[in-house]
Amino acid sequence: MNFNYFEFVLDNLEAAGAIAGYVSISIIGFAVISFFAKQRNGSILNQLGSKNLHPIFGAFLGAIPGCGATIVIASLYKSNKISFGGLLAAFISTLGEGSFVLLGASEEADVAGNLKAYFIITLFGIIAGIIFGYIFDIIGFKINTQILSKDEKKITNNFSQKSCFSEFFTQKIGFKSILLMSLFLAPGSVMALWGGSIKSIENLTFWVSVIFSVTCMIYYLVNKFSYKNHDCYSEYNNLKSTLLHAASDIAMVVTFVFVGLFISNFIIDIVVGAETFDSWMASSSYALILIAALIGLTPGCGGMISVAVAFIVIPNFPLSALIAASIATSGDGIFPLLGDNKKAGLFVSLIGFVIALIVGYLSLFLGF
Repeated sequence: MNFNYFEFVLDNLEAAGAIAGYVSISIIGFAVISFFAKQRNGSILNQLGSKNLHPIFGAFLGAIPGCGATIVIASLYKSNKISFGGLLAAFISTLGEGSFVLLGASEEADVAGNLKAYFIITLFGIIAGIIFGYIFDIIGFKINTQILSKDEKKITNNFSQKSCFSEFFTQKIGFKSILLMSLFLAPGSVMALWGGSIKSIENLTFWVSVIFSVTCMIYYLVNKFSYKNHDCYSEYNNLKSTLLHAASDIAMVVTFVFVGLFISNFIIDIVVGAETFDSWMASSSYALILIAALIGLTPGCGGMISVAVAFIVIPNFPLSALIAASIATSGDGIFPLLGDNKKAGLFVSLIGFVIALIVGYLSLFLGF
């Protein structure tokens, strides 16, 4: 078998860039709205409504197609504006980019959608998210977010100022490049939600997506290892600092999206192989629920996309296995959560996997 590694890397870079198009819309949009809300009201609300409603808010926000909502929820949790139950509910109900596969609007899989399956698994996700979200809020479970003190920020700022090139790249070249490419990709990303595209610039969009992914990875590495932390930009006291934070978050998400896609696709396509993967997907329902949940557990959206495609193209694929994968997946929203609070990210993934098995086997018992 002749395998072209260059094309494989290129395809994954393009896929990460395509996903980043609507991820950028969510991150930048939330950042700008928060900034102007703070300017207008003097401060942002301490919480997203009543804490008693957070699991409901989280579950319905997480059910929005794509990963944008979970990225916003992770940001809200970082700033203590939503409870852990609300956070967990969002990650339980999200389908990530797998939602677009079932809606027939995915750029990653050229298959017909299945609206009935989409609505059923979304309903299961919302109900499970609300129930388990309230359970964790009632027992008062919380994992503290890590926020730098003012002294730590000053130390980081003093250190970062020593690197002129890193500062120039982070605050000028890389920053402006990310914003411009996000703006370019935004219309196509919005159209992709309905299965559309801009045919006249498809080739240009492909290469912009690739360059966007590469730029984000360089930006993330420079920001993390040379310029240190974006917390030193300021405390969101002007629009530029707000957008700098947003650019840093976009770069981190895109970097981990690429890593997640590369690893999952490499394992499925190269290590395991298409034939072996298809044989797994034809296992007994009891085994398939466990396999689907494990695949869904992999960081990012690659695993969920694979299971959603399998459900559509493989005859008699049990809906209960798709439900398990959908609950186990955390989508791309897990990456900013892991970046800000590894303990919370790992716990959300682990408890989501356990809940996925519970709901998956329960749905099989109910005849799904």
